[in-house]
Amino acid sequence: MNIPEIAAVLKRTDPFEILEEPVLNRIAEKIQIKTYNPGDYVFRQGEQSLDSLFIIASGLVEITVKNDRGIETVVGLRKALDFFGETVVLSQQRYPGSARVKESLTCLLLDRRSFEKLIYRHTDLSSFFNAILAERMRLLYEGIVAEHSYGSYSCAESPLFRKRVSEIMSFPVVSCDLNDAVTHAAQIMAEKDISALVVLDRTRQTRGILTEKILVQYIIADQRFDISTCRVEQIVNSKVIAIDSDAYIGQALVSMIRNKTKHLVVLERGDLVGIVTMVDLIKSRSTGQLLLTHNIENQQTIQGLSMIGREVDNILNTLAAERASVTEILDVMSELHERMTQRIMELSEEHMRRDGWGGPPVDYCWINMGSAARYEQTLRTDQDNAIIYADPPADQETHVAAYFSALAGRIVESLSECGFSKCPGGVMASNPDWRKPLNTWLKIVDEWAHSMNAEDTRRLTILLDYRPVWGNFSLATQLWNQIFQSVQQSLSASHRLARDDKTFKIPVSFLGTFITEKSGPHKDEMNLKTAGIVHIVNGIRILALNQSISEPSTFGRLEKLEKEGVLTRDDAELFRTSFEALMMMKIQENMKKVGQGKAPDNYIDPYSLRKRERMMLKDALSGVSQLQKMISKRFNVPWLQYFS
Repeated sequence: MNIPEIAAVLKRTDPFEILEEPVLNRIAEKIQIKTYNPGDYVFRQGEQSLDSLFIIASGLVEITVKNDRGIETVVGLRKALDFFGETVVLSQQRYPGSARVKESLTCLLLDRRSFEKLIYRHTDLSSFFNAILAERMRLLYEGIVAEHSYGSYSCAESPLFRKRVSEIMSFPVVSCDLNDAVTHAAQIMAEKDISALVVLDRTRQTRGILTEKILVQYIIADQRFDISTCRVEQIVNSKVIAIDSDAYIGQALVSMIRNKTKHLVVLERGDLVGIVTMVDLIKSRSTGQLLLTHNIENQQTIQGLSMIGREVDNILNTLAAERASVTEILDVMSELHERMTQRIMELSEEHMRRDGWGGPPVDYCWINMGSAARYEQTLRTDQDNAIIYADPPADQETHVAAYFSALAGRIVESLSECGFSKCPGGVMASNPDWRKPLNTWLKIVDEWAHSMNAEDTRRLTILLDYRPVWGNFSLATQLWNQIFQSVQQSLSASHRLARDDKTFKIPVSFLGTFITEKSGPHKDEMNLKTAGIVHIVNGIRILALNQSISEPSTFGRLEKLEKEGVLTRDDAELFRTSFEALMMMKIQENMKKVGQGKAPDNYIDPYSLRKRERMMLKDALSGVSQLQKMISKRFNVPWLQYFS
C-alpha cells in the first residue's frame, strides 16, 4: 500500500476521519504494514506490548481471553476499519487478551510515539482514546470494589451504603401550615411524640422545618415572640435539605453532617414523601459508631474531643466494610474532621476568654490547607493551617498580634492532642509566617506570584489548597481575589507551578514493568501518593487556578473545569477515574497497615496485587501521564530554565 492508499483507509476509520488530509498523509508516512494468515496470533494474552496501534485495512480478528483453566473464549470481533490494542499502547501494559486472525489480515501499525504525539496535538482524538481508557479503568475499579474492596480489613456491619432512605424514613409526613399558631404546632409535636414538623404553604409546597430546638430558642430562651400570638412563619427554619428516597442512608448521613442539620425531607420524583432524622439513623441497624460523631458539638473539653476522635477513626472501617465509594468516604471523614476542628476553635476561644484575653479583638478566619482542605483526608494527617485576621488599628497591632499568637498556639496544641500531628515543616498558624493580617497576606501572595524564588513558589503551592473553616469567611474570599489577580498579572506563575511536576515520570518502564524503590525500608515498593496522586492534584490545581476557581478539592475542581469547558467530558472522566482508583488503593493499603499495627505510609508492593488491581494501577498511572503531558503542552515557557 502506498501513502495515499494508507491515508484513504485512515480517512474511513473512526476517529481518524476527523483529521485533515495533510495530517493523514503525515501519519501515513509513519505507518508500517503487516499481513497475517488465518490462525496466526497478532499477540497473545500476557505478552509485552508491541507499542503499536493496530488499524485493520482488511480481514477479521477475534479478540479472545483465556481463563485460569486455559479455556479460550472469543469476547469480540474486529473487522476492516476497526482498530485494536488501543489501551495497551497507551498504558504500556501486557495484553489482557489475545488477537487471533480469523480471515487473512492486513494491518496498519502506528507506533506508540507517533500515536501519542498525534493525540496530544488533536484534542478530539485525545478525548476519544481517553474515554476508552477511562471506561476500562472504571470497569476494573467497580469490579474490584464489588468483590471485596476494603472489607477484608474491617469487621463493621453497618448497612450504611446498602440500606435505602425509604426503608427508615417516617411517613406519612406530619406537617403544619405557615400561618398556624406556634401553640398548635407544639401540640401536634406533643401528640405525635416527634421532634420536628414539615411546614407547608397554601399550595402544599415545603417551606421549612419547625423543630423543638427552634421553639425552645425563640419562645422560651430568647423570648423573642409572645407565645400566645406567635405564628409558625415567624420562627420557621426556611433552609430545607432534601434527599431522594432511593438514596443510601450513608448519603443521608453525609448530607446531615455537611449541612449541620438533623432533619432531611425525602422526595420521590420531586414530591414530598417522608422525613428522615438523626434519630432514624441512630435507630437503624448498627450505626452505633455514628452516635459518637453526634457528640462532637457537645464535648466541653479537648480531652473529650480526643476520645471522640479515636472513635471517628473507626467510622472509616464502617464505610469501608459497606464498600462505600471513595467520594463518599472522603466526604464523611473530611466533614467529621472539620467538625472536630470547628469545635476545637470554639473551645479555644472560650479558654482565651477565661484566661483574660477576651474575645477576638478583630475578625479572623482559620483556614485549612493540604488534604484536609481538599476533602481528601481519611486517617488524620499532619496539620496544615493558617490564620488571616482583619487589619487592626495602628495602636492595637501589638495586642492583636499577641492575641492571635496565643490563640493559634492553643489551637495547634489542641489539634495535636486530638491526633492531628504537628507539621514537620512548620506550616501551621502557630508559626508567624502563616499568621498575618489581611493586607500583609495580600502583599505576600502578590510577591510569591511574581517571584522566581523556588521557596516562594513552594509556599504559594501550599497556600493554593485552602478552605476556610472558622470565622469570617470573607477574609478568605479577599485573599482568593488577590491570588487570582496576581497570577493573571504574572507572566510566569502558572508555568513555575507546573515546572517542577514536569520532571516527574510515571513509575512504569518502557517494558511495562513497575519501577519501585531499589533499596531502603521500602525496597520493591512504590509510594502511591508521590507516584501518582500528588501529580493529579498539582495538575488539576494549576488548571483551576487559571480559571479563578477557588474550590480546593480535586473532585470539585474537575467538576468545575468540565462545566466551564476547560476539560472535555472524556478527559475529566479519565483524570477523575485515575484519581479515584489511586485514592482507593491508598485507603485500602493504609487500612491494611493500621490493622496490622503499622503506621500508614502510602507505600504498596505492586507485585503483591492481583492481576486486575495491577492493571488498574497501570491504567491510573497512564491517566497521570496524560494529564502531565496536557499541562506540559499548556504551560511550557523555555526561558524559565534560565531562572532555575
